[in-house]
Formats: sequence, C-alpha cells, structure tokens
Amino acid sequence: PKRFRRNLRVSPDTFDALWDRIQHDVVFMSTGPKEQMSVDKQLAIALYRFGHFGNAASVESVAQWAGTSAGMVVNATRRVMSAFLALHDDVIHWPSAAAKEAAKEWVEAASCAAWRDGYCFVDGTLVPLAEKPGFHGEAYFDRKSNYSLNVQ
Repeated sequence: PKRFRRNLRVSPDTFDALWDRIQHDVVFMSTGPKEQMSVDKQLAIALYRFGHFGNAASVESVAQWAGTSAGMVVNATRRVMSAFLALHDDVIHWPSAAAKEAAKEWVEAASCAAWRDGYCFVDGTLVPLAEKPGFHGEAYFDRKSNYSLNVQ
C-alpha cells in the first residue's frame, strides 16, 4: 500500500472505488478490431500522471513507467478524464443539511467552537502543474517558484 500510494497518490481502496465508478463508461468500449487496455491499467496511468509534475509527468516518462506507448498514455488520460467528467452531476453537489451539521460538529471537535462554521474551508495546498498554462500562465506562478493551483 505504501508504494502504491507513492506511485498513484491514492490508497488501494480509493483506487478500487474510483475504478468501480468508471469501469462501465462507454469511453472504455472498443469500437475497433483491437481491445483497449483494461480500465484499471488506464486509471493507474492517469493517476500516476496526475500525481507527478515536471519531468516525471511527461508523456514519455509515464509511458516508460507504464511499459506502454506515449499515445496510450495520452489516450488513457483522456478516457479517464472523460469518464470522471461524466460523473460530475452525480458526485459534485452541496452537502445536505445533515451532512453540513456533521461537518460542523467535526470541525468544532477537532479545533474549537470559533471555527465551527468553517466546515467548508480548505488548507491552501499547492497542486503543482507540469508546465506553465498557456492562458494567463503567469497567474499560476506561486511563491515557491512553480506553476500550481491553490486549493482554496
């Protein structure tokens, strides 16, 4: 599990849950004479790529890690992204009143009563990007001299 998490940035249980959500998406159905790579391998390739940056996230480096072609890395990444985007309306939503209250109770217990209403905050983690974005790229340059997204 430790090596799995280091490579794919998720636990094996999380990987299985993600795989279960996308395994039957039509994007993974072959339309040609040749079968596609299995969904679990395509998911692993995409997660490895998402979890790395710089030279380690290059298509060629990921292809070498996965033992496949650069084209397969690009195709697997696109398919996985397409499958997850199709789930958007089912998985992205505001919490119910009960879920919101449970989150507020957890925040209060884990910190203090003054933070209770901060149930929807995030920590400002920087998510590094492999390269400078082409559109307003300078806006993504962070205090650590990398291009990144701020989870805030």
